[in-house]
Formats: sequence, structure tokens, C-alpha cells
Amino acid sequence: MTTIFIVGTDTEVGKTVVTSALVAYWQTRHPQESLGVIKLIQTGTGDYEHYQKLFPDVEIVNPLRYDTPVAPPVAAERENRPIPLDLVLGSLEDLQERKKLVLAEGLGGLGSPVTWELTVADIAGNWGLETILVVPVKLGAIAQTVANVALARQHKVNLKGIILSCPQPISEQEILELTPISLIESLTKIPILGVIPYLESIKDVSKLAHVASNLKLSVIIDQLSVVSFQC
Repeated sequence: MTTIFIVGTDTEVGKTVVTSALVAYWQTRHPQESLGVIKLIQTGTGDYEHYQKLFPDVEIVNPLRYDTPVAPPVAAERENRPIPLDLVLGSLEDLQERKKLVLAEGLGGLGSPVTWELTVADIAGNWGLETILVVPVKLGAIAQTVANVALARQHKVNLKGIILSCPQPISEQEILELTPISLIESLTKIPILGVIPYLESIKDVSKLAHVASNLKLSVIIDQLSVVSFQC
């Protein structure tokens, strides 16, 4: 079993695109192998419903969901509900026991609150999850990456690599200038695993699989005969 925890520097940075691409790639290359996808916590509607529609043959789990589309502690307080992280962890562990690969998507950014005391970085570190950081290609991306890697180290997150994502149409030259790979790797000492280009639609499974095939992460996924992945 291998679990990949997909987190971002913020909301709307491409976590769902990366997760969808990896699911599509796995289904294309390893259709006989078991896969599970878990959206640990969701507020409002969105990712869970997207995965259910796009991948009807994949087990999709969302153990904790709030109707109010705000940070979980605020949503839980507004709805007068608890935040049972033991339920979330139990659902994750159940998938881990039954699936060859588990893709777990976080919410918001690494610094986003999960409870009044814990952030997504705390969850990743406390649960020992091998983590991929999704960074949007835009002005300020270098500073965001450096800050998030520092946060990950502070919380002892097992950060395996960074994926650059293009939420908006952008040229190759702009990608090179806004997110120079050699500079980011030099500053963070974390490998860049590839770039997800801008996609007009994230409902084309074959296109998603092709995009994922260009990531270094695809090679890691193809080598899941080992217990954990190495970059």
C-alpha cells in the first residue's frame, strides 16, 4: 500500500486537477490494481462530487463534510457539529488496508485550519503521510513555495516533491520566469516532479492521464511494488 497526500499552497491551486490526473493515469496503466481516493474533509460541494462523476468505478470516500463552504472549524461551529478526526483517520486507514494506492486530497493550503488547534500541515505530519505540494504558477509562487516548505519542515511533513500547476492559460516562457525549477529546488531542496499545464476541462480522462504521464510521479506510481515511494 502507498498513500500520496496531495496538498497545496492555498485554495484553487490545482490539487483536484493533480489528483484527477493521477487517478486517470492509474486507471489507464494499472486497471487491475485497486485504488482508493479520499477527500479527508470537505466544506460545501465540489471535489467529492467531481470524483464520483468522473471515476464511477473508483471507491471515493469523504468521511467528514460540512455544508458551509468555509474553513472546517468555522463550518463546524456554524452547524453546531464536532470535528471527529478519529473518524477521518479511521476511513483513511480502512482504505490503506484494502487498496494498492490511496490518493488523499487535503483542503485549502498546508496552513489551512482543520480544527481550532491543527492545520493541514499538522495532519500530514502527525499521520506520517507522504506528501506532494501543488504550487500554482503565478507571480509570488517562489515565495509561497519557500514558505510552505518551511511550514512542512516545521511540522515534520514527509514532503516528497512539488508539482507546479497552471490554473490559468500561460506561456512556456512565463512558466520559466515565474517558477524557475532550478531556483525553487535550490531554495527548498525539494524536487520538482513536473508541471501540470492549463486544462480547459478536467473531465477528459484520457487527457488527464496523458498529463500525468509527463510527471516524474508517474514513474513512482509505476513502481508500487515497493512499500513507499522515493523521489
